[in-house]
Amino acid sequence: MGWDEWLKRLRNWLLFIMVVLVWSSNWSVMKMGLGYAEPLSFVFHRFLFASLSLLPPLIFMRGKIPKKREDILKLLLLSIINAFGILSTNIGLASEKSGLSAVVTYTQPLFVFCMAVPFLNEKARIHRILGIIIGFAGVVAISARGDTLLNSITGATLFLLLGAALWAVSTVYYKKALSHVEPLIVNVFQMGFGALLLGLINASSREIIFPASTSYLLTVLYASIGASTIAFTLWIHLLREEEATVLSSSSLVVPMVALFFSWLLLGETVDLQSLIGAILVVSGVYLVNKAER
Repeated sequence: MGWDEWLKRLRNWLLFIMVVLVWSSNWSVMKMGLGYAEPLSFVFHRFLFASLSLLPPLIFMRGKIPKKREDILKLLLLSIINAFGILSTNIGLASEKSGLSAVVTYTQPLFVFCMAVPFLNEKARIHRILGIIIGFAGVVAISARGDTLLNSITGATLFLLLGAALWAVSTVYYKKALSHVEPLIVNVFQMGFGALLLGLINASSREIIFPASTSYLLTVLYASIGASTIAFTLWIHLLREEEATVLSSSSLVVPMVALFFSWLLLGETVDLQSLIGAILVVSGVYLVNKAER
């Protein structure tokens, strides 16, 4: 490996660490923001700021905006799925610890695999099926509150799982129907259409007010510009320069680092049962993402 190549790899790994830190800490930041506003308002504000911050790069990439009506309709559908997925995640986050919310939400690869088999013709390997079982067993362990399975799954967990499932749907749908569209363009449409949709819902429920708090403004800016704009743009850059199998490790690293930030920033603690559940979830995701030899 030459000096230039070594510097490139070092730069990419530093960018990867930056993305992981931003996305991991964002769970605690979102939890803080939800202390000032309801989930619907918080997600709307996040989408609004993110879409505004994405306008400058959109100007330079306007030539890559899809012109076909069919593509625009597909982007609209993808935006609706994404908006309700993130809204569901934030509803769950409002009632659950931020670190554990990250762990449950990052079961997304498990849902992706379940959908990729019938829709993307991926093969159902034994180790992946085992990963599904182990991963969802971890979710049950994390959310266990009662003496039966039905009593164990809380409302917050259901919303987080729904958010993970809709995230998976948007991933598979993008890969199936919109993979020819530039990812940054897709992100602009998702945030823009999402802000419009959630803004209309907010207006109809009279929840359009922005809390008069500097702390709230900072949380929204971090979640929107930091996590949705800057970190996502860096992620796209890394996807083009590094192997996808290497980057897939983020689905293992982010939730575990989020547990650390939840303790550092919010003073949250994790009991032994929840920690075992988190390990099971990460192990399940690892098996599902494991590349074939």
